[in-house]
Parts: sequence; C-alpha cells; structure tokens
Amino acid sequence: MTGTGFRHLSVTLEGDGIALVRMDRPDKRNAINDALIADLGAFFGAPPAGAKVAILLGAGDHFCAGLDLAEHKERDPFGVMHHSQSWHRAFEALEFGGLPVVSVLHGAVIGGGMEIAMSTHVRVAEPTATYALPEGRRGIFVGGGASVRVSRILGADRMREMMLTGRRYDARAGQDLGLSHYLVGAGEGLDKARELARTIAGNAPISNYMMLTALARIGDMAMTEGLFAESLATAMTQTSAHAREGMAAFLEKRATDFKEES
Repeated sequence: MTGTGFRHLSVTLEGDGIALVRMDRPDKRNAINDALIADLGAFFGAPPAGAKVAILLGAGDHFCAGLDLAEHKERDPFGVMHHSQSWHRAFEALEFGGLPVVSVLHGAVIGGGMEIAMSTHVRVAEPTATYALPEGRRGIFVGGGASVRVSRILGADRMREMMLTGRRYDARAGQDLGLSHYLVGAGEGLDKARELARTIAGNAPISNYMMLTALARIGDMAMTEGLFAESLATAMTQTSAHAREGMAAFLEKRATDFKEES
C-alpha cells in the first residue's frame, strides 16, 4: 500500500506492519518547509491502520539539511513562536505518538534535520552522515526542540560548543556521542532498519507504547514522581493480555502471538 495525500512524504506500508516513510524533497536535500512539517505531523499524529513500526529516511543523498531558507518568511515575535510550536507539535507526534520510529541517517543531518532525527527512537547511520547545528551562522536559534532533545544526548556544554563554533561531527563521532545507535556500511542503513523494525514489531504493543511514552517523561521527573510513574506503567503492562501471552509463550517455549487489545 502506498500512501497519498502528502506533499513531501512518500509512504509505503510493507509487510510485518512496517511503514516506510520517506521525506521526498531530494532536490532540496529534504530541507524543511511548512508543508513537510504538516506532513510529518499528519502522518505520525494518525498512523495508518496496521502500522506497527515506521522507518523514516530521506530521498536521495541526504536525510535532511534543516530549514529551507529559500522559503523562510519574516515574522514578528508572536508569529515566530507559533511557527516554532508547529514544529514542536509535529515532532512530539513523532516521538510520543505511539508508533516506534527507526531512522536511517545519511548525508546531511543538519539543524532541523537533527531535530527530526533526535525525535526518532532508534537511529541507524551510514558513513556519509554529517551532523551540524549552523543556526549561529544564520543569525537564528534552534526552534524545533534541539535545545531539549539534542542537549539530552550531547549535554548542554557540548551542544553549546557545537553551536558556537559550527563544529560538524562525522558519522563515527556521532556514533560515539550517541547521535546514532548503529553505524553500518554504505548503503546498508535501510536493511539494518528493516531488521530492527521487524524485531520491534514483534514486541508486545503495550510494552512498545509504554517505552515510547513513559521513559522520556520519567526522565523529566524528580525521582519520587518518576518511580511512581514507573509503577503505573508497570501496572498497566503486567495486567494486560499482552503480558499474559508473553509469559505463557515463554513458559511453553513457543513464539508469541500478540493481538491488539480492544
């Protein structure tokens, strides 16, 4: 099944419940404009029935080169805040919408491209991946969540140095810093992403949901509140039909057969 209705996304629902989501502006290095943001928010806000995992990648030689400066509009401060928050909403749907997302990072992963990538849950990089936050050279500041998501991975100190100096990290450095989880050979990213997506799709759906929606939020909480939230997530999962099936399959030494709960 191939999805329609998007201006800058190509969506194909493959077997095993894997949705292949490709940002499709290769002539612009998949740079972000308002239509692409709207597409991402629409897809991840309401994924197609049957999708268990998404693989997100860019068409052509690059993942995403960040804000499309050719379509950048001057706005007053209130307008800029609304625009920034439209990015926040789209990337929140991506991170917390309940659909696990594996990204394939190659070529430019710059500015807003890093903000998209760091909203995904599992990141596979190819050797061409290059990471940068060049906003300082453009007289602007990150506005799509990097100050939270990228900073959580790099730490505020390293992110600040990266922005001040315009430092670029190559794929190996990005892997060492945690910007990617897997570093594979040239052209191997999609195959690795499919392998990982099949594994994730085989998990209990309720466990996947809790991992996506609870862990980052617990990380924002004080210890006492975090432990309480953990207990709530545990109670929801361990009393589910998915848990009963998973335990029974383990004891009976058979494959699990998870079904969507009503």
